[in-house]
Amino acid sequence: QVQLVESGGGLVQAGGSLRLSCAASGRTFWRNTMGWFRQAPGKEREFVAAINWSGANTYYADSVKGRFTISRDDAKNMVYLQMNSLNPDDTAVYYCAASERDLYSGVTPPGRYNYWGQGTQVTVSS
Repeated sequence: QVQLVESGGGLVQAGGSLRLSCAASGRTFWRNTMGWFRQAPGKEREFVAAINWSGANTYYADSVKGRFTISRDDAKNMVYLQMNSLNPDDTAVYYCAASERDLYSGVTPPGRYNYWGQGTQVTVSS
C-alpha cells in the first residue's frame, strides 16, 4: 500500500506564494507519474500539474502555466508544487496523486492515478 501526505497549504494574499509538499511512503515506485490536482467547493477535481518518472517531462494546466512548478525528489520520496502569483481562483483543496506506471502524456484524467493523499487547503484572499 502507498500513503501520500500533503503539507504546506494555508492562507495567503493574492500575489503571494506557497510551496506544497507530498511525502510518499509504503511501496516505492519505479518509473511512475506524480501529479497534483485541486478541487474547489462545488466543482469537479481538476488537473493542475504532473511530472514523469525522470523529471524530464512536466505538464501543467493552462490556468497555472508559468506560475506553478512541479518537481520531485525520489531519493526523499517527495513531490513539490511551487505556486507563485496566486490569485483567489487558485483557492481549493490540493491533492497529491501517484500512478503505478509512467502515464506519458495522458496525465490529466484523475482516474489514471492509483493513489491519492487526503488533500491540503489553499486559500487565497483578494
